[in-house]
Amino acid sequence: MPSRRSLRRPVTVSAVACAALAGGLLTATQSASAAGARIHDIQGSTRISPLAGQQVSEVPGTVTAVRSFGSARGFWVQDPRPDSDPATSEAVFVFTGKETPKVAVGDALTFSGTVSEYYPGGKDAGLQSVTEITGATWTVNSSGAPVPAAFKLTPSSVPNRYAPAAGGKSIESLKLRPGSYALDRYESLEGMRVSVSDAPVVGATNTHNELWATAEPRHQRTARGGTLYHSYADPNGGRVKVASLIPFAERPFPVADVGDKLTGTTAGPLDYDSFGGYSLQATQLGTLADHGPAPETTRKQKSDELAVATYNVENLAPTTPQAKFDRLAKALVHHLSSPDVVALEEVQDDNGAKDNGVVTAGETLTKLTDAIKAAGGPAYEWRQIDPVNDQDGGQPGGNIRVAFLFNPDRASFTDIKGGDATTPVQVVADHGKATLSASPGRIAPADPAWQASRKPLVGQFSLKSRPDSRVFVIANHFNSKGGDQGLDSRFQPPARTSETQRTAQARLVNAFVKDLLAKDPKADVVVAGDLNDYQFSPALKSLTAGGVLTDQVGRLPAAERYGYVYNGNSQVLDHMLTSRRLTRADYDIVHINAEYADQASDHDPQVLRIKP
Repeated sequence: MPSRRSLRRPVTVSAVACAALAGGLLTATQSASAAGARIHDIQGSTRISPLAGQQVSEVPGTVTAVRSFGSARGFWVQDPRPDSDPATSEAVFVFTGKETPKVAVGDALTFSGTVSEYYPGGKDAGLQSVTEITGATWTVNSSGAPVPAAFKLTPSSVPNRYAPAAGGKSIESLKLRPGSYALDRYESLEGMRVSVSDAPVVGATNTHNELWATAEPRHQRTARGGTLYHSYADPNGGRVKVASLIPFAERPFPVADVGDKLTGTTAGPLDYDSFGGYSLQATQLGTLADHGPAPETTRKQKSDELAVATYNVENLAPTTPQAKFDRLAKALVHHLSSPDVVALEEVQDDNGAKDNGVVTAGETLTKLTDAIKAAGGPAYEWRQIDPVNDQDGGQPGGNIRVAFLFNPDRASFTDIKGGDATTPVQVVADHGKATLSASPGRIAPADPAWQASRKPLVGQFSLKSRPDSRVFVIANHFNSKGGDQGLDSRFQPPARTSETQRTAQARLVNAFVKDLLAKDPKADVVVAGDLNDYQFSPALKSLTAGGVLTDQVGRLPAAERYGYVYNGNSQVLDHMLTSRRLTRADYDIVHINAEYADQASDHDPQVLRIKP
C-alpha cells in the first residue's frame, strides 16, 4: 500500500499568519496580484509563496496525480503553459483532507482556494514548507488532456552543491537558484512531475513502502552500490525518496536492496515530507532489477588473534520475536565467525519497554546466548551492569545498555568486584602495567555528559593462549542525533545540537584511555560501539585527540567506510578504535543488515582481529 509516513494532517493557516511567513502583512499590490494568478505566480521564486494567505480564483491546470488514501488526500495540478523562469514551479498540491477528490489524471480544470504553507512536523521541526491550496473548489472543463512531460533528474540537472549557506538561518527568503544548488532545484520543481531513469537504489525499501534512489549513479558510490556520505560538505544531492501512488493490488511496491536498480522510468509529482524531505510520489514505477550483492561473511580469527566485535542489536528484549534472536545468532556464528568478544548495544531489560522498574537483563542475554548455541556457536558468557532505572535514554522503560559477550574457550574475563551503575571505574597501576578498580566498570557515570545516555562499559580481557595478555575493551553507545536539523532543513547549514553531548562523551573516554596509557604506555585498548557519529565529526576528533586512538574505519578503502544507511546515505555510526600498540589490527565491517530491506538490525556489525 502507499506510504503512511508521507501522509499529512489537515492544515489551517490564517491569512495573516501566511502573510507573516511571506515577510509582512498583505498589501494592495499583493492582493491585486492574486487575481488572474497562474500556478507559477502562486509558487513564486522563493520557498514561500508571494500569495501566501490569499484567495486565488479560477487558476488553470491539468491534474497529474491523485492521493486517494489517508488523511492528507488531494491532487496535484500542473500548468501545461509554463513561464520562462526556472525558479518558479508550475505545479501545486490541492489539499482535500479526508475527502477523496472527484478528479482524475488528465482532467483540465480551474481551481480556487486559499494559498497556504504547510510545515511537515510543525514549524518548529525546522523543515521546509510545502505550498498548497486549501479550502479548494474546482471545475473540470475537460478530461483526457495529456499530462505535462516529467522533468528528468540527471547528473547534469542536479547541481553538485547542495544548499545555499545562510549562517544557520532560514533560506526561505532567498531567491531559488536551481542551477546552483540541489535543494533549490528540488524546490523549484515542488509538485511538478519529475522522473529518474535506470535509477540505482541507495536506500532499501522500508516498512512504509519507501526506498531511496539516486539521480547521480556515479557520485560517491560505495563498493556495494550505495551512496557514500563522506563529509558535511557533500550530502549527495542526487538522492530522492521514492514512494507510490499506485494501488498496491495493481502494482506491489518493489522490495529493493541497496545495489538494486529501478530500470526504465520512475515518474510522478515531487512532494516533501518530514521523513526524508523531497519525495517522488510515483504514478509510474520502474522495474526492479536485483543487482545487489549477497550478505558478507568475515574470516575466522587465527589462534593467536583475539577477535573483538561490536553489534547494535536494536532494542533486543525477551519480548522480541524468536526469529530475530535466531538471525542475530546466525550472524554472530556464521557471518562474524564467532568472535571471541562482542560489545553489544541496545540490550534492553527483562521486560523490554514495559516501564515498571525492572532493570535486569539476564533473560535477554540468556535468550541470545541460547540462540547462539543452537546455531552451532560457542557457549558465550556475558558481563554487564544494570543501569539506574530510566536514566540511560532509549525507548522509555527499555533501560538499554551495553554488554559484553565472550567465548570462555578462547578469551578470559578478569572479574574485579566493585562495578555498579553509579561508581566510576578507575585505572590502577599494577607493577608497571595497568588494571581496573572494577571489571566490568562504568566510565564517569555521574558526569553530565551521560545524562539520559548509555554509560560506557570497560572490561579487562586476555587471550586464553596468552594468559599474561591484557586487553581493555570499552563498549560505547553515545547519545543519538535526535533534535538535529535535517540535511534538507530550511536552516542552512543545519544545526547539529546533539554533537555537543557526544563530543563531551568522547572527551571522557579519551581521558580514560590516556589514563590507561599513562599507567602502561603499551596497554592494548579497543574502543568499540555505536558512537552515533561520523569519522569526520567533532566527537571522533575529540575521541582520537593526542593520537591515543586510531579509528580503524579510516584505514579502509574510502568506498567501504560505512555500516549504516539513512535516507539513502551510506555512512559511519559504529566504530572500532585501537591504541598505538595495536598496529597490525585487521578490521572488517560485515555488511549484512543496513543495505537490506529484510534486516535483523539497522546496523552492520564490525569485527577487529588483534594480536595482544
